Amino acid sequence: MSRSAGGLSVLDAVAMLVGVVIGIGIFGFPPLVAQQSHSPAMYMGLWLAGGLVMLVGALCYAELGSAYPDSGGEYHFLVRAWGPSVGVLFAWARGTVIQTGSIAAVAFIYGDYAQILWPLGRYGPALHGAMAVIALTALNVLGTLQSKRLQLLLTGATIAALLITSITGLTLAGSAQAATAQIAEGPSGGLAAALGLGMVFVLLTYGGWNEAAYLSGELRNPERNMSRVLLVGTVVVTSVYVIVNLAYLQIFGLEGLRATQAVGADLMGLVAGPWAAVLLSLLVCCTALGTINGSIFTGARVYYALGRDVPALQGLGAWSVRGATPARALLLQGAITLVLILFGAVTQGGVQAMVAYTAPVFWLFMLLSATALIVLRQRDKDRARPFRVPLYPLTPVLFAASCLALCWSSVQYAGVGSLLGLAVLAAGLPLLWLQRRVQNA
Repeated sequence: MSRSAGGLSVLDAVAMLVGVVIGIGIFGFPPLVAQQSHSPAMYMGLWLAGGLVMLVGALCYAELGSAYPDSGGEYHFLVRAWGPSVGVLFAWARGTVIQTGSIAAVAFIYGDYAQILWPLGRYGPALHGAMAVIALTALNVLGTLQSKRLQLLLTGATIAALLITSITGLTLAGSAQAATAQIAEGPSGGLAAALGLGMVFVLLTYGGWNEAAYLSGELRNPERNMSRVLLVGTVVVTSVYVIVNLAYLQIFGLEGLRATQAVGADLMGLVAGPWAAVLLSLLVCCTALGTINGSIFTGARVYYALGRDVPALQGLGAWSVRGATPARALLLQGAITLVLILFGAVTQGGVQAMVAYTAPVFWLFMLLSATALIVLRQRDKDRARPFRVPLYPLTPVLFAASCLALCWSSVQYAGVGSLLGLAVLAAGLPLLWLQRRVQNA
């Protein structure tokens, strides 16, 4: 059953979606994409292709979200299509690997830039990240209204800052490129290999759009508005990314973009001069906080759905009427995220480790969600579908094939790191036994 019919407007939900997607990846992955690009046209083509994959996925999720609106999002879709066991395993994976690992990764990057503004010693980045998680979790526990207001502010500031920086940068393209162009090696493999690896980095930057599925249960008139949220969000994200990457390309050139190690810092240095470090830090902190807040908001909804559906975990299904929020689920999510931040604080390469930890498991369940649309179309033929994905079944098949390819590519990229995430996923198998035991009691 849907939790609420009137909490979020289309604007609120779009702000959540855009705030989650437009994150720190736009400052880190463009040079890696450039290294896989044979030409400027191929570089921009990869970013447009990433927007197309997001659009295809959004169309599939728009049908699922409008036909089955629920705060459990993908968990709800997977349970209906594949049964409670797959849903429980997904909830475990999302709570211990996918969502909490993603929040921790963004918290580390937020901490790196917050450390420039307010140094806190050797473990400063981890302390800043932990404080951000604690503060934003508390805000979400306080209430949905407070969280969505902050999200509107952070998302608006992020987009405005990126666009202003990019447009200003484009006006300096003539002189800036000559000053920054460097010689760097292009892709060493064939075209197919370059396209595949380039898309891995592009879609890491586009990651998070599927979080809108967790808003359907609290969206006003989800049957009509779910498709609007996903389509408007896709257009906004793709447009911002295309403009930003055009600025990068015009300023640095493809060779210079391949060589830079800190594309955001270099661009802000050209635009802002001696204040570049402070301005860049504020921009990235704003972007990261928007991502963390949106991820905390949507992430806790799967704990709530799990507690609602599994009697042994019914405590997680408690809903705070005063705050219109799943308070216990938010607190559990925050605690797990803090454990991962602590783990990252005592290891090296925390961000990279979190990407390797989460990516293969994420694309595995995304594949199951894509095929769930096909299964539910066949099973629930009489179900009202306010939005129907165009070009069915080509669209969900194309999306599923993309997920399968990205799952394989992420395993290759992550290497041994992917095994840890898969091992934690396997550690959730006892939950299936517990669920069956409770059902048979």
